[in-house]
Amino acid sequence: MIEWPEILLRLALAAFFGAAIGLERERKDWAAGLRTHMMVCLGSALTMIVSAYGFSRVLGGDHITLDPSRIAAQVISGIGFIGAGTILFLRQGVVKGLTTASGLWTVAAIGLATGSGMYRAALITTVLAIDILWLLQPVERRFLNRFKRRSVRIVTGDRLKSIDLLNSLFESRSLEVVSFSMDKQDKDFVISLRFKTLNKSALRDLLQQLQADEAVKEVNWSSS
Repeated sequence: MIEWPEILLRLALAAFFGAAIGLERERKDWAAGLRTHMMVCLGSALTMIVSAYGFSRVLGGDHITLDPSRIAAQVISGIGFIGAGTILFLRQGVVKGLTTASGLWTVAAIGLATGSGMYRAALITTVLAIDILWLLQPVERRFLNRFKRRSVRIVTGDRLKSIDLLNSLFESRSLEVVSFSMDKQDKDFVISLRFKTLNKSALRDLLQQLQADEAVKEVNWSSS
C-alpha cells in the first residue's frame, strides 16, 4: 500500500506541473487554461495511483491477477475528447487549437508519470513543454513568416472584367499564383487568389493596380 504522505506529494506535484503549463495557455486566453490543465494533470495522477495501488486488497487471492497499466492507459485515449473540444476549424486550411490539444495530451502523460512516482521524468517534461510553448514561439514566428502564403480576395461587379483581371494577374512576372477560385455571390463575382510569395513591393503594386480598376468593388488580403 502507498502511504498518504506519498499520495499527497504526487497529487500536489501533478497539480503544480499542470499549472505551470496551463499558465502559458492562460496568458493567451485560450479555453483550456490554468484550471483545465491542473485538473487534467491531477486526474491523470490519481488514475495512475488507483491503477497501481487501488486493487491491492484483492490481490493474493486465487486466480486474481493485476495489470497496473490497464486503467492508466485509458487516460491517453480518453484525453482526446477534451483535446478535440479545443480545436477550432475556422475556414478551409485554417485550424486553431492543435497546440493546446497536444499540450493537454502531454499534461495527461505528465500526470501519469507523477502518479507513478517518476518525478524527474515529469519535471523534465514540464520544463521542456514550457520551453516549447513559450520560448520557441518567437523563433517559430520569425521562421514561418518566410513561408507564409498571402491571399487576396477581390470583389468585382462584372464577369468579363473579372476574367481580364485574372489574366493580368497570371501574366504578371512579380506574382506567383498558387491557387485561385471565382464564385458568384448575388450580382458580384468574388475572386480568391493565393500567392507563393508576395513581398511588400509586389503587394503595393498589386493594390495600386486593383484600386485603379473601376470594376473592383472590394479588396481584402491576408497571410496564413
